[in-house]
Amino acid sequence: MSEILASWFPWLLGFHIIAVIAWMAGMLYLPRLFVYHAGTMPGSETSEIFKVMERRLLKAIINPAMIATLVLGVLLLWSRDWEPLRHGWMHGKLFCVFLLLGVHGVLAGHTRRFAEDQRAKTAKFYRVVNEIPTVLMIAIVLLVVVGTRS
Repeated sequence: MSEILASWFPWLLGFHIIAVIAWMAGMLYLPRLFVYHAGTMPGSETSEIFKVMERRLLKAIINPAMIATLVLGVLLLWSRDWEPLRHGWMHGKLFCVFLLLGVHGVLAGHTRRFAEDQRAKTAKFYRVVNEIPTVLMIAIVLLVVVGTRS
């Protein structure tokens, strides 16, 4: 099976990168929506619009892109007979992906709380949270690019 997957490697890699881009786009945009949503009155028309935007972003883009990223990532590893797992850069990358999955879960929780009109955090909090996926994305990209060249 890994021989078949190996022949599909360029396609798997291309779709993996596309899925990562979609996942990261959503992970960068959702906390930005929270920044603005935090400043609205619960139950207001604007707040209700943000709820729809946040829910649709999470359910229609972020979650499917995350699943595609993970599935394609496993297929890529399988296509290489799991060989990248023998390298430190891959351990670092997977650790950052694990952290990104945690951030994803936290953002999903905040989406749910906003949907319930709970406002426990400030706009400033969400501005800081907005930077976490960026830092993880930079680390992941650098680990892959530099790690695969050494």
